[in-house]
Amino acid sequence: MSNYPLSYKLSWLPRFLKPSLGGDGDGFAPSAGSLMASLPARTVRLAFVGDISAIANRRAPQCDAAIMTLLGSADLVVGNCESPIVERPSARLGTWLGTHHAMTERFLADTLAALGIDRDRLVLSLANNHVLDQSIAGFDETRAALRRLGIRSIGTVAEGPVERVNVGPLSVGLAAFTLWRNAEAADFTARISMESEPERWPANALSGLDLACAIPHWDWEFRHFPRAGTRALARRLAGAGFGLLAGHHAHVLQPVERIGDTLVAYGLGDFLGTAFARQPWPGRIGGILVADVSTDPGTRGRIASYRLHPFMRLRAGDHERLVAVDGLAGAQRRRVEDRLAAIFPERA
Repeated sequence: MSNYPLSYKLSWLPRFLKPSLGGDGDGFAPSAGSLMASLPARTVRLAFVGDISAIANRRAPQCDAAIMTLLGSADLVVGNCESPIVERPSARLGTWLGTHHAMTERFLADTLAALGIDRDRLVLSLANNHVLDQSIAGFDETRAALRRLGIRSIGTVAEGPVERVNVGPLSVGLAAFTLWRNAEAADFTARISMESEPERWPANALSGLDLACAIPHWDWEFRHFPRAGTRALARRLAGAGFGLLAGHHAHVLQPVERIGDTLVAYGLGDFLGTAFARQPWPGRIGGILVADVSTDPGTRGRIASYRLHPFMRLRAGDHERLVAVDGLAGAQRRRVEDRLAAIFPERA
């Protein structure tokens, strides 16, 4: 049913229990920086968050003021909707065990209110392996719920490979796709974007854009450093004209790379808990990527500067509390800072 190789399946539990720092750590960029010699006078701000699910939250999460302020500063917020939005799960046992995802429309609405994210500034990708967890009917229900909430979705076959969004004066293209699926190929590929190679898209898919952003659901889970194949795909996407890539699926924070003028954030981790409610601590570190994009003549659509803001998801009874790393203290903060130093070169 799924398309995971056997070695991936066998390594899933060990890596979930102990996320890996193994792999090639060379060539990555600092978690913040400027891509232009002189900063533009005018910019728009894009914010990218990780996987969103309700598994670790029985009610809306809490969010510290610093994170709410950061999200509120963005002209557009883009994330991955890891859970189908249904009122009653069809896969009841799997949902109870946590292998199948689900959240209600009310939960999502309450969560956005708690986080201070305006629905008309939010875009959610449905291109992920869990999108058919509650059957094809659940997928249809998910799309209907997002329409009722006034939230734009990307990553479906019906919407095409690239969705164009106006962000202030800029035309931004969002291309979401997944390399992984948990359902039968015929059911999945008829609905969800799985084509990762722009050369196979319509010839005009990226034409007329000020900035093209890819939202890939890629790489292997619970590994802090991306695999060689993932980095090679990032280079191909950069060569095709993408200026920014913000990835999901690893469920842990991954590094940033600069490929020419293209910014790549390989994995933003979970924004809301998506594995199990009692997840080992390295998987509780997530990141919010903020990119300021020029609207000045001559540099229009270029990324002027960026910063990946790490945060921690703390347990608070039946829900989570999102806390910026700067808001942590004592041994907990030292442990998180040590893990960040192993991922980002400027923190070492």
